[in-house]
Amino acid sequence: MNQSEPTLEEAAASALAELSSISTIEALESLRVSWLGKQGRITDALKTLGKIAPEQRKAEGERINGVKQRMMDGIAAQRSVIEAAQLQQRLASERVDVSLPGRGEGIGTQHPLTRTLERIVDIFSQLGYVAATGPEIEDDWHNFEALNFPPDHPARAMHDTFYFPDGRLLRTHTSPVQIRAMLGRTPPLRVVAAGRVYRSDSDQTHSPMFHQVEGFVVAEDVSFADLKGTLAEFVKAFFEQEVEMRFRPSFFPFTEPSAEVDIRWGDRWLEVLGCGMVHPNVLRNCDIDPERYTGFAFGMGVERLAMLRYQVSDLRSFFDNDWRFLGQFR
Repeated sequence: MNQSEPTLEEAAASALAELSSISTIEALESLRVSWLGKQGRITDALKTLGKIAPEQRKAEGERINGVKQRMMDGIAAQRSVIEAAQLQQRLASERVDVSLPGRGEGIGTQHPLTRTLERIVDIFSQLGYVAATGPEIEDDWHNFEALNFPPDHPARAMHDTFYFPDGRLLRTHTSPVQIRAMLGRTPPLRVVAAGRVYRSDSDQTHSPMFHQVEGFVVAEDVSFADLKGTLAEFVKAFFEQEVEMRFRPSFFPFTEPSAEVDIRWGDRWLEVLGCGMVHPNVLRNCDIDPERYTGFAFGMGVERLAMLRYQVSDLRSFFDNDWRFLGQFR
């Protein structure tokens, strides 16, 4: 060995002294390879054991392995130091000041149908109507029979109504709430009911599930003039402007006389609801004397009114859950 060449221990001590100046994992890995890799100094030193006398191999091996262990410990310790420093640097760069205000997160809003439904109910509540609800799964008596539907009425057909195997059905209108509200009560009654209804129909202007609002008044001396005045007030309040209306004769099993209500929208007439005087048979089915009491009722589709108010051309847009569409109603 050249006398000027440092011993393995001296070279290792020098390398260990320089470890504290290494600040990157890459540089530390380079040092590790130069000492502990397949071509490293420790590996080379171990290869020389076969060339020395057997009685010296144990001591020499222990000496070399001692240097190896010190290098491994020193490199591992410096790796921990470097990784801790890198973590602190990353935490500092990614620190979030939780006291800062938010960055304009989007605020949710009511669905336009919910907004429209609540607007309708609120208008009638201000007119003195009491809100009522009923089950969406109905029996034939409440949905049809008590409302004076004849047994062969088309609405009872399978192609129009969703039936369950036990004969119950998904209500086709909110009128069953009218029956439930009148049963066991004595007039005067003034009720508004809103909710989901179901019919086997689906296209640009119809949906298998949609929303209706039903309203009725039963008292002494209620007339068709009262009905017209009520609906005129509602239409004006809902659209927040004077709207021309007309009543067309129509037919519903549960009202007599019956009418469809149209409003002038631009240059055309649009149907918005149906109404009429409560049929005497409906009052009798609810144990109310039609000789003493009269009443009127009306029903409207929430989707139709929402389409007009918000100028929506396709009813299906309300049910697609497209945030680009819904975001317009904030």
